[in-house]
Amino acid sequence: MGALTITKQNFETEVLKSDKPVLLDFWATWCGPCKMVAPIVDQVAEETRHSAKIGKINIDEEPELAKVFKVMSIPTLVSVKDGKVVKSTVGVQNKQTILSMVE
Repeated sequence: MGALTITKQNFETEVLKSDKPVLLDFWATWCGPCKMVAPIVDQVAEETRHSAKIGKINIDEEPELAKVFKVMSIPTLVSVKDGKVVKSTVGVQNKQTILSMVE
């Protein structure tokens, strides 16, 4: 299935009410480091499709969600479990770090 596109419209259903851990990738089309981490996030989405949800939030299209999570720099990765933030990182991360955020 891969990563979901998260918007204001599906945020509550896909993130807050998710019965699985959710990893949110805050990114933008103009962000070089975001382009570096995107294929890793996509790999993690494939590998964890049965145990976690991976969502991508374009900060230019969804500035309200970026504000809710206090995103100041991108890429920012945020792990959400039971509707609560449990971990977040800023900058390019390796695959193992990203995987550990949804375990």
